[in-house]
Amino acid sequence: MTDQTPANSAPGTQGAAMPESSISRVLQRGGEELLLEKVDDRFTLNAINKAAIAGLIQPLPADVSPTRIPAKLTEIVVDPAQRDTVMQQLRDDDAVNYTSHVYQLKDDPASRLYLTNQLTVQFATTVTAETIAQITGAVGLRQVKPIAGVPNTFVFEATASAQENPLKIANRLMQRSEVLTAEPNIIVRTQSHYRPRDPIYPKQWHLNHNGGADLAPNSHVSAEKAWDITRGIRSVTIAIMDDSVDLTHPDFQGIGKIVAPRDFKENDFLPLPGDPDDNHGTACGGVATAEENGIGAIGVAPGCALMPIRTTGFLDDQTIEDLFGWAVAKGASVISCSWGPASVYFPLSLRQRAALTQAATNGRRGKGCVIVFAAGNANRPTNGTVNESGWPNNALSGDTAWLGGFTVHPDVITVAASTSLNKKAAYSNWGAEVSVCAPSNNAPPGIGLQDLGYVFTPPQVRGALPGLGIVTTDRVGAAGYAPDNIAIDFGGTSSACPLVAGVAALVLSANPDLTAAEVKQLLQQTADKIVDSNPDPQFGFRKGTYEAGGRCDWFGYGKVNAAKAVQAAVQRQAMAAIAPSRQLQQQNTTSVAIPDNDSQGVTSTIQMTEAGTVRSIQVSVAIDHSFLGDLEISLTSPSDQIILLQSRLLGRSTRLQTTYTLQTTALLRRFLNQPAQGRWQLRVVDAAEGDIGTLNSWTLTLGV
Repeated sequence: MTDQTPANSAPGTQGAAMPESSISRVLQRGGEELLLEKVDDRFTLNAINKAAIAGLIQPLPADVSPTRIPAKLTEIVVDPAQRDTVMQQLRDDDAVNYTSHVYQLKDDPASRLYLTNQLTVQFATTVTAETIAQITGAVGLRQVKPIAGVPNTFVFEATASAQENPLKIANRLMQRSEVLTAEPNIIVRTQSHYRPRDPIYPKQWHLNHNGGADLAPNSHVSAEKAWDITRGIRSVTIAIMDDSVDLTHPDFQGIGKIVAPRDFKENDFLPLPGDPDDNHGTACGGVATAEENGIGAIGVAPGCALMPIRTTGFLDDQTIEDLFGWAVAKGASVISCSWGPASVYFPLSLRQRAALTQAATNGRRGKGCVIVFAAGNANRPTNGTVNESGWPNNALSGDTAWLGGFTVHPDVITVAASTSLNKKAAYSNWGAEVSVCAPSNNAPPGIGLQDLGYVFTPPQVRGALPGLGIVTTDRVGAAGYAPDNIAIDFGGTSSACPLVAGVAALVLSANPDLTAAEVKQLLQQTADKIVDSNPDPQFGFRKGTYEAGGRCDWFGYGKVNAAKAVQAAVQRQAMAAIAPSRQLQQQNTTSVAIPDNDSQGVTSTIQMTEAGTVRSIQVSVAIDHSFLGDLEISLTSPSDQIILLQSRLLGRSTRLQTTYTLQTTALLRRFLNQPAQGRWQLRVVDAAEGDIGTLNSWTLTLGV
């Protein structure tokens, strides 16, 4: 694999729809094309023997960076003027497999993207294995494995015969009609979603309280009433994916408490803290499931088991597959992730999306793992644009697009943070993707970026930020957030996330038959509608009141309520035995043009006139479009509940004639037990420019 550009196009390409100057500057990612820039003072090296790298570098005007990168990569720091010369010298050494530039997103100079030798390619379903072998072999690729759940999609590895790196190969493959998607596997560092403040010692008010200083009525999650029904059962396991978990902590002891521990950073089975800052996961684990033992903190689901998984600290495709694959294989019920990419804008790759989808649909023996992600602490949109100014080193400036990647995945429960006063936490990210919020501390917004470290996001927040912190487990001894075994001011959406994960575990303890989508639905339907009419301390806007559909950008569907959610889970179990007694079916055959590159899309309506409660549902859709990969299809119920039927994964196909059922589309379960009567709306959005099409018809079939 090399970064050199050949004189001619790579073998097997057809034409040059992308300018040659863009081949090395565009990253194919999540259906988007992201512009890249090369970082001028560093590159990466993959050597046959990593131990010999110091000897390779010693005679050169370069240094080995202390940054630890997965995929057997070593970061080399060099004078910008000599970067390419040093890279070429190393490429010519037989001990070196390949070198690669380090990249940054064009509008996010604080980001760092490391290129591996892998890429993912999705072929049209009509392309044969022989043709795939010819196309990929011509550009020096070797097939590694198929991607589960995505037809005709494979991971490939660049071999020594490859004349270009996977970034360029992916762009050339995208010019072929046989290829729907081609994405290089890149590595990006994670950032944790919390920075602790000065210690105080409040009680665990977030679980339950009866009022007091800085405590608004009902700003807790009503854990005590939920515990009257269940405190969690050991067969329900919460996976905490984080920097480590101190397994020696007294609050993680007990028969059957720890299940399938895994350390992907050190590649062993003891995910213990190794670095001075490895404190985060221990605190998160305690919020979710610290044991009830009378000697320390207690988690919201103390009876559930804990699966501690130490991450590598980076987010390449293989790492995400490994993390979620382990959790699924070892029986995780709920997966809690209080981290995100150290980049302001980063869509998930096809492999990463598929890994989450597989976990959310195939985990728990087909019922799906409940996946919970922290929204983030920058006080920025989960998916949107902000006119930035005032950043250190002018790291961000002007209209800047923000995208969390994991937090916008349709199968994820994205969690924002509220305070002990039932207001928005100043740092909490917000947007249409937020599902619910949960109690946490209050603090200025900030973000961790690779070169800058943790910085407070501008403009500066002035004035007091009232609210109490979260008491939870801490590393044993002097290490950690506090000098004893208890963290007394934990917070951020990092704390809100495992709190919701713990409530989800209580829900599954009460009703293990629920699917992951049903758990998400229950948490949203039973959430408390807290209101914050105050202006945002940074931007002045107000997003703390609810729309007609029952959600708002700051709190999603509201603050999670453990008691109501568990009670609803028990009721759902009683209703599950009721089978549909009759079938309602309506069709809309009016053909409607789908506007090109229009976020509003087109909406088609079916009016169900008969009353009943939905027990089963299926949706049949017929669409012709010159590039179906541009389309997103959603369905809205009479109660204004919206689900995504189809994301932008259809690639270059031109005809869609399919039926979405409870078996194929788990999100449809959100409509179960809702009223059938009223207006149902199918919405089709073309999210990219250049192709047009028509919604020909759709049919809605309800069992009531």
